[in-house]
Amino acid sequence: MDHKLGEQKMNKPIAKLVGKDGNVFGIIGEMCIQMKRQGFAVEANEFREKAFAAKSYDEVLALCTDYADIR
Repeated sequence: MDHKLGEQKMNKPIAKLVGKDGNVFGIIGEMCIQMKRQGFAVEANEFREKAFAAKSYDEVLALCTDYADIR
């Protein structure tokens, strides 16, 4: 196992998005709520800013995977 990859994943919050509203605003909101609950408030604010500046739905989904371990 690549220890750096494992360490990086441990530094990400877990976001449970399966079964949630697929609306882009719903995804952004749910990501922020879950990140803040896990102690990633600064990262949640950074994610929100980037997500609202994104040019597409796919770009927001890519940001989600950058900021959290999606489940």
